[in-house]
Amino acid sequence: MTQLETFTAMLEKGNDNELIRYSLGNEYFKQDDYEQSIIHLKKAIEHKPSFSAAWKLYAKALTGNNQNDEAIVAYEKGINIAEENGDKQAVKEMRVFLKRLKKD
Repeated sequence: MTQLETFTAMLEKGNDNELIRYSLGNEYFKQDDYEQSIIHLKKAIEHKPSFSAAWKLYAKALTGNNQNDEAIVAYEKGINIAEENGDKQAVKEMRVFLKRLKKD
């Protein structure tokens, strides 16, 4: 059973939380299935709006799906949340991605 199948089975059994949704989003992201990744990462953020890693991957998935304006907004929100959480590494990474995105 693949990771994707494992997390999908957990979701189908009624387990729905930010970690399962983040994991599903991450697995779809690895497969370049940005649309599915976005769906699950958005749910992860709905479950836990302060989940800075989910914001970062959500913005990357939006970028991968050529939704650059939405990605910029997501990075900006993610940076604010990561700063509130004291997650300095996530802030640095998202600022780099945001800067690159704004250059294009």
